Amino acid sequence: MAALPPETPSALADAPATARRPWLLWLALLAAALVAAPLLSVGSNVLVGGTGGTWAHLAATVLPDYIASTLWLCLWVGLGVSALGVGSAWLVTRHEFPGRASFEWLLVLPLAMPAYVIAYAYTDLLQFVGPVQSWLRATFGWTRADYWFPDVRSLGGAAAMFTLVLYPYVYMLARTAFLERAGGMIEVGRSLGLSPFRAFVRLSLPMARPAIAGGVALALMETLADYGTVSYFAVQTFTTGIYRAWFSLGDRVAAAQLALLLLAFVVAVLAFERVSRGGRRYHDTTLRRRGGHRLPLRGPKALLAVAACLAPLLAGFVLPALVLLQLARSDEEAQLGLRFFTLAGNSVLVAGSTALLAVALALLIGYAARVHRGEAARWAHRIAGLGYALPGSVIAVGVLIPVTRLDHAIADAVQALGGARPGLLLTGSIAALVYACLVRYLTAAMQAVDEGLGRITPSMDHAARSLGLTAAQTLRRVHLPMLRGSALTAALLVFIDVMKELPATLVMRPFNFDTLATQAYTLASDERLAEAAVPALAIVAVGLLPMVLLCRSIAKGRGGVAG
Repeated sequence: MAALPPETPSALADAPATARRPWLLWLALLAAALVAAPLLSVGSNVLVGGTGGTWAHLAATVLPDYIASTLWLCLWVGLGVSALGVGSAWLVTRHEFPGRASFEWLLVLPLAMPAYVIAYAYTDLLQFVGPVQSWLRATFGWTRADYWFPDVRSLGGAAAMFTLVLYPYVYMLARTAFLERAGGMIEVGRSLGLSPFRAFVRLSLPMARPAIAGGVALALMETLADYGTVSYFAVQTFTTGIYRAWFSLGDRVAAAQLALLLLAFVVAVLAFERVSRGGRRYHDTTLRRRGGHRLPLRGPKALLAVAACLAPLLAGFVLPALVLLQLARSDEEAQLGLRFFTLAGNSVLVAGSTALLAVALALLIGYAARVHRGEAARWAHRIAGLGYALPGSVIAVGVLIPVTRLDHAIADAVQALGGARPGLLLTGSIAALVYACLVRYLTAAMQAVDEGLGRITPSMDHAARSLGLTAAQTLRRVHLPMLRGSALTAALLVFIDVMKELPATLVMRPFNFDTLATQAYTLASDERLAEAAVPALAIVAVGLLPMVLLCRSIAKGRGGVAG
């Protein structure tokens, strides 16, 4: 047998090869710097210059309301999504009742309904002149002073809206945890005499605790990032305060300070999620990862289980969709027209551009982390994934300040060279808006691409290097064909998220440039709910596509618990 050469293919694929590919690392570091720039911009603007008394005025008047409303909102949403998500996941994974297999994937559908869209629907349904209160007065002969009805446009109403559309985050993660970690342990617990409920409390719930905490954290970050719902319901939170400080008071430093406080809430949510996973560890040592017999439910118990699964589905998706459809049909001005197609084109342009760039950057950063094993590549990957933790309003403030300065610097430079002073090249076009959305949703693309890269064995890289392929050739000829599904998923997720994005779009959009989201918000704010129904329905319809794909994935993965 011939002796091995001094350097094996594995060695060629590691240190020597990475030394010859510094461009990958530098590009990954540049992408991470672009994501970190908005946060650094917010912090630097707090430290530079005074606030002209705006911050003192905010602190003395509305800041306590911002803090209290945000805390109460997070508390109620956290409790609500935990109850709905964990309860529905436990029912469909550990019990057998009529319609269980359908509910297993249908319960995800409310995630396609943006919170501000569902807020518009329930406002029309439950307001004083809406069908519910009108029916009550007509049926019982009541006047306004004869009965009490809860005000949907309140902090409690906002918490209910968020709960109805965000509980699927907890449901999906808890369902996976109950299926993969709790099956064998439940059988052991029942053999020891534990009732199904006690086995759930003492075994399944503790083992699923990290997954539940992760789902709650995602729901709370979406709650903190929302602007449309809290603004429409007149709830004083940090996102509404940032928007008012920037546009009403014209004070970017005060807006940056509020953005930093909002970011502190996000950090607290992430710390809560990490602490919940911290000290304790729960391990399933049984060999059956998806085993376990579902408890059959019959009679009243089966009806209660069906009602418990049907209620969040009806309230979070079916009923709002029907209300919006009725609104769209009831007003001729709400029908499709040239204006609608212009708005749809703008939305698709921004979402499509962001999705393409996000997938390209995710491939670059993920591949750099795969090739380079040093700390620099790992830190670039971590920093690039921070965007999703930043609310759109924070990113908008962080992007708009430096980009506006860059616009003016470019104009001054062109004028100094004797040319005509150009307009705002970045903030006057969709470039700044796409940048803000890219920072916000790059994480979603990175997660999908990283999952795809993780399924490609390193021996493929080693074989390509041994055949003399460069890094770019390996990516193009080996990885990209195998990553088509993951890249398409990443692009789809980013596209849908950007279609629904409201805070960053409201702040960053160029003059006379509206999208479906901003149009729906503007019309609803003017109490023109029938006209707002069409763009709102369009957003929901687009969001259904990834939900259908997700539902198919859930349906394929449901087998394994004996029915």
